[in-house]
Amino acid sequence: MKPLRDLLDKIEPLFTKGGKLERFYALFEAIDTMHFSPLDRAKGTTHVRDGLDLKRLMITVVVALVPCIIFALYNTGYQAAAAVSAGAAPLDNWQDALFYGTLGYTADPTDVLGCFIHGTLFFAPIYLTGLAVGGMIEGAFAIIRKHEITEGFLVTSMLFPLILPPTIPLWQVALGISFGVIIGKEVFGGVGMNVLNPALTGRAFLFFAYPAQISGDQVWIGASNLVADGYSGATMLATAAESGIAKFTDVHFMDALIGLVPGSMGETSVLACLGGACILIFTQVGSWRTMLGVTVGTLATASLLNMFPSDTNPMFAVPFMWHIVLGGWAFGTVFMATDPVSSSFTEKGKLIYGFGIGVMVVMVRVVNPAYPEGMMLSILFMNMFAPLIDHFFVQANVKRRKARYGL
Repeated sequence: MKPLRDLLDKIEPLFTKGGKLERFYALFEAIDTMHFSPLDRAKGTTHVRDGLDLKRLMITVVVALVPCIIFALYNTGYQAAAAVSAGAAPLDNWQDALFYGTLGYTADPTDVLGCFIHGTLFFAPIYLTGLAVGGMIEGAFAIIRKHEITEGFLVTSMLFPLILPPTIPLWQVALGISFGVIIGKEVFGGVGMNVLNPALTGRAFLFFAYPAQISGDQVWIGASNLVADGYSGATMLATAAESGIAKFTDVHFMDALIGLVPGSMGETSVLACLGGACILIFTQVGSWRTMLGVTVGTLATASLLNMFPSDTNPMFAVPFMWHIVLGGWAFGTVFMATDPVSSSFTEKGKLIYGFGIGVMVVMVRVVNPAYPEGMMLSILFMNMFAPLIDHFFVQANVKRRKARYGL
């Protein structure tokens, strides 16, 4: 690393105040702090110092996402192989053409390495597109505002492809990440000031603008017209909304728990999300109070609605355990609801905030069966109420302190 350190020290005067490239200092600073410690460090005894800075916080989230990323690569390839082996034609895209043609693989769901390679062909372009487009937008705003480029977008760029279906067009990925970064974060002032989660904001935009590609319902459909009669690939959550879970067996439940079901790439495995939750809770980066609030809210609402079965809406009968393994419940609870910027920051407020998400996700899934997935909208809705929730707890704390000191 010493040659890189020497090179950065050599060109630093070009980017500092008075240098020829002063306006691009944000780009230089981003590269420097990505590889080394921040340039500005607190010194002396007058500062409160902490080993957990923004860089380490964001890197911890990325590490927690690794189980979901690994499983996303495998399950994406697995679902493609399962679809083709069941009689569906390969999709009309370069990924399948390269995998089945140039690389010479066959549709074998038991080929673990093949599933990883095939899944990577879908995941990598989506991730790189979001990283490139969103990164350029972040850099442009940092240069214009003369702010630093933080590591916050590193997490957003990793979260965004995980909540998208594998067959989404890349131009929609670019459009979605642009909307999420600009409208979800930059219009509020940038990192630390946004009210909405940028990744979810981008996905919400794509859902309402292009529902056919983003809904995640018909995930693996071949190009042949004959495939429509042979394999549909509807997600289990969509199936539950249409006909209930009566036909699901224990094997189906285990598949949903492990994640071997169609859906958005990183949201299917509850076990992978649980591994990420352990990392976030152990490192105190993610709040266990928020996760607990979501769980309790989901349990209470699902149990209440189970008491009022409906002959026309099978979602009323879906129990709590099925709600947590279907759709993006686990991923949203662990990685989206706990966003330290857009969620509540008071300890009691986190419980209320999470509880509200848990209640809303079940209500959206049950009351509106035409849109069976409700995690995204529930988190975005509670994002807007998080400042209000914190306001009441902060004011209550101020009143207690005033009373304590007789003010």
